[in-house]
Amino acid sequence: MIRIGFVDHRLGNFHANVFLQAFRGTLASRSTVAGCFALDANDGRAWAEKNGVKWCDSVATMNDRVDAFMILAPSNPELHWQLCEMALPLGKATYVDKTFAPDLATAERIFALADQHQTPVQTTSALRYTAAQALVRQQPPGAVKHMIAWGGGSSFGEYAIHPVELLVSCMGSEATSLLRRGMSDYSQLLINFTGNRTGVANVYTAGDTPFAASVTTDKTTTLLTLDLDKIFLDTAAAVLDLFETGKPNVDRRESLMVRRILDAAENPAALQNFVSLE
Repeated sequence: MIRIGFVDHRLGNFHANVFLQAFRGTLASRSTVAGCFALDANDGRAWAEKNGVKWCDSVATMNDRVDAFMILAPSNPELHWQLCEMALPLGKATYVDKTFAPDLATAERIFALADQHQTPVQTTSALRYTAAQALVRQQPPGAVKHMIAWGGGSSFGEYAIHPVELLVSCMGSEATSLLRRGMSDYSQLLINFTGNRTGVANVYTAGDTPFAASVTTDKTTTLLTLDLDKIFLDTAAAVLDLFETGKPNVDRRESLMVRRILDAAENPAALQNFVSLE
């Protein structure tokens, strides 16, 4: 039974609620949420009382109550470094929610801090756990030649990670260059990978765009409308695997490439020409 501590900015968010539901529901035999802390103490205490989770005044005081940490704040990656500074030196396996960091330099600092304290750490979007990845795992090495991912959401900054994570988790960390088309509600990221492989991430923040993907192999193209009912449950299960084994099951190189792609997409030069990701 893994005792988990939630670390957040404001605990009254969808991710805190859906993860708590998973750990108390399907995954209850493996886990319990034994404590919580939030930078917004009033919000955090209210959430803790409403949900029957022990409130702690700091991450340090929660340390004796838990075996592992989940750093949430899914809408505030700019606060992840501050929260990681509180949790990672304690040496317990830690999951950091999407988006891992506001930029590549901060992402590298977080991993360096984890290494300094020998703390197992991983991060991911829930869109790593879909039928697209399952289909790609069934293919022979090198069979996937092209992918397209679609995703919606309220803003590019918060939601672009989902189609990008879809691509990178399927095609690997060996992306080489990127071109962006569109800076408003409809953006396309054209991404080149090694081995003459390509990908497109469509980020549409106006209207209703379902998460979807197409996978092109050397034999056929398969279009997938992704079922999101289980992705948070599967994400939570993968997090528990990290906590139980102390070994990350998400390749750090892929997490850093996701952030590298997001950084490049914000570079004005990427609207004119392909920019390097190497």
